[in-house]
Amino acid sequence: MKSIAIDMDGVLANVYSQFVRMHAEEYGKIITAEEMSGRPEGDVFPDALKFVNSPGFFRTAPLIKDCQKILEQLNLRYSVFIVSAALEFPNSLIEKQSWLNEHFQFINWKQIVFCGSKEIIKADIMIDDHFKNLDFFTGETILFTQPHNELTDPGIHKRVNSWKEIGELFLR
Repeated sequence: MKSIAIDMDGVLANVYSQFVRMHAEEYGKIITAEEMSGRPEGDVFPDALKFVNSPGFFRTAPLIKDCQKILEQLNLRYSVFIVSAALEFPNSLIEKQSWLNEHFQFINWKQIVFCGSKEIIKADIMIDDHFKNLDFFTGETILFTQPHNELTDPGIHKRVNSWKEIGELFLR
């Protein structure tokens, strides 16, 4: 059975909506999709580090459309692992685990990998929204579109724009 390593933030969890919401609460201004396009989160949201270190940031992130249904189907056909560089924000560990337990009850604790660098991850396929995680990976790489990467040439990585596209690729 093939294995798939799936990133959390920006692939399963809509952290951009968290940034937009918290920025609007802090500054009274909603950042538009056009303002985010092609720019790193830290450039768009000056308080990005403050936001990700705020209690509830990861715990209350909305789901990315269709991820639950398609991930559940993938889990029946592949060895699925949720891989998050959660150690970058140690306070996120409990929130991310609680979030996964709530939204993906079919994923067990053995399928969750919290790490620092994803360079250690070995699988057949990796789905992530950051080049820094995909570029070193030796298997098939899927770049999940998010505002920070949408203007960048995917290079050797296959770009997907939605979970429906992931389903079309891997659930035929």
